[in-house]
Amino acid sequence: MTLVSLMYLILAILGLSFLIFIHELGHYFMARRLGMRVETFSIGFGKPIYSWVRDGVKWQIGWLLFGGYVKIAGMDTGEEQDLYEIKDGFFGKKPIDRIKVAFMGPFVNLVFALIAFSILWGIGGREKNFSEYTHKIGWIDPKSDLYSKGIRPGDEIASYNGQPFQSSKDHVTAPMTADGAVDVKGYHIKFHTKELQPFEYLTKTYPHPNAFDKDILTTGVLQSASYVIYDRLSGDKENPLPEGSPMEGSGIQYGDRIVWADGFPIYSLHQLSHLLNEPKALLVIKRDQEHLLRRVPRVRAEELKLDSEFREELIDWQFEAGLNQVRLQKLYTIPYNLNNECKVESQVKFIDIENQEEAFPKKPDSELDMPLQTDDVILAVDGSPVQHSYEILEHLQKRHVNVIVERDPKIALKPSWQNADKLFDQQFRPDDLDQLVSQIGRPDGVKHIENLYLLEPVEPKTRKDFKLSPESQAQMVHQLKEQAQELENIEDPEKRAIARHLLEMQDKQLFLGLPAVQDERVQYNPNPFALFEKVMDEIWYTLKALFTGSLNPKWMSGPIGIVQVVHDNSMGSLKEALFWLGAISLNLGILNLLPLPVLDGGTICLSFFELITGKRLKQKTLEKLIIPFAILLIGFFVFLTYHDIARIFTHWSH
Repeated sequence: MTLVSLMYLILAILGLSFLIFIHELGHYFMARRLGMRVETFSIGFGKPIYSWVRDGVKWQIGWLLFGGYVKIAGMDTGEEQDLYEIKDGFFGKKPIDRIKVAFMGPFVNLVFALIAFSILWGIGGREKNFSEYTHKIGWIDPKSDLYSKGIRPGDEIASYNGQPFQSSKDHVTAPMTADGAVDVKGYHIKFHTKELQPFEYLTKTYPHPNAFDKDILTTGVLQSASYVIYDRLSGDKENPLPEGSPMEGSGIQYGDRIVWADGFPIYSLHQLSHLLNEPKALLVIKRDQEHLLRRVPRVRAEELKLDSEFREELIDWQFEAGLNQVRLQKLYTIPYNLNNECKVESQVKFIDIENQEEAFPKKPDSELDMPLQTDDVILAVDGSPVQHSYEILEHLQKRHVNVIVERDPKIALKPSWQNADKLFDQQFRPDDLDQLVSQIGRPDGVKHIENLYLLEPVEPKTRKDFKLSPESQAQMVHQLKEQAQELENIEDPEKRAIARHLLEMQDKQLFLGLPAVQDERVQYNPNPFALFEKVMDEIWYTLKALFTGSLNPKWMSGPIGIVQVVHDNSMGSLKEALFWLGAISLNLGILNLLPLPVLDGGTICLSFFELITGKRLKQKTLEKLIIPFAILLIGFFVFLTYHDIARIFTHWSH
């Protein structure tokens, strides 16, 4: 841990301690105002590391800073003296006075939250990534129910389970707090016209396909939309392409935003990665007098049922393409019979029926994936023009990707999160994009139209294929060995298998070799009451899910997790720190109002009972109510702390 990080960690602990201090200060001032005798004011629990006495009150700081208390005379239910007989004690006062004292602590936290949010609003709010508050979907699991119903990247989410969509966290919290199914409402967006078509689907939750823990659930929406921008680092620092990057020579420049790749508008880095790793080739074909784009499976010859005639043709093409060093069965091809002039004669069947159904589905995902037809003529493969079928075979041996970028975007400085979705779609004209796409594969085609530029075809590589320096190569080998060792240390066989699968996928994954791409920044500044309401909604739905059993308590944060959140966000921005202090203060206030005997809310409920009925609870009854709940609360905090620490170590190990 660096010195700067340690400093922010200390500040995070002090921030949490401050929130506890003002909470207890609320109890203290109201108790003194109503004539109660305060014996101890403690920040933290455990043996005091420092204490002093003032106005008859012992003030102290405990060694465990995650908590605090104000001890008022007569609050110790274990005393032999009748608590109600201590005139200047807590129970010696009227029920309404006890309610005032109990309520004042949470009330101070609620007021502080509103003050913090008001200050934040007054100084202009926070700068956030576009992806955090956009309604647009960046990536959706192709195996999900929502995908099968036609939801795609670029569509928008309006609500989950009747609750208006507020931030990207909703993609996670909605399925995690749902009882097995989520009602998803939103809009299909037509790319060219921006026409909105509403949809509503009830979809079951299922384990997140990219999560190590199978308890993490999803509806299929895996990522919000984001800009994919290659630019300088903060502070105008250089952000050079890595050595051996496939993007070298592509023509990409600082400030370029990737807006299109291999037939699709780009809405997220995850979507771009998926397109790179799909085993498909992008073809330009001529059908009648029309030029069309189509994506077709790029498969090994050994996967196909080749008749003797087509096999002989492949052998001839192999010779003409200079591919004799590769066995015929290992050559990449497409599942179509072609003549020598690149004209489609028929489909070729797969040996495996599942591969056949995957290559030629009854309902293709898009028009781009529609099968080729007889007499279609292939004009280009992955952007490279072809005239003879042996050239098709030659170009299919290496994967190439066509990329279009937007250059010098005309965008307002730090747009508001409220209009950011519209700006995302308005920085270039879809017609200009269509016109530039139509130039792909043409020897004399133009390379840019308005602010859109077609890069040179890029050959993506796996991590191990990058030409790294000896030092970088050694570092990567060491990293792989560490990851393999971590796999062997996982005791749960199912989790170990999941981790191994994810690691193998990562090793085989193709990359463009772009360093740290960036999202667009937006100004997020709702009014303080709207922000207060938003955080309140999050607390309510989390508590509701917790008490109904649809949310596993291990995903909640305890004191250590809260400090970690404040620490991480304080390092990013003091405005972020202010927001999280306000949000945590609001959480403290609401949680302390829960009607549990050990919390302020429990004290208020018991005092209301006495106020309405006129009956006092016996001292023994109070003990029987408070002690078991105190033990449960301590156990719950130990449980949360364990999972906080486990998450921190898991994060460090990855």
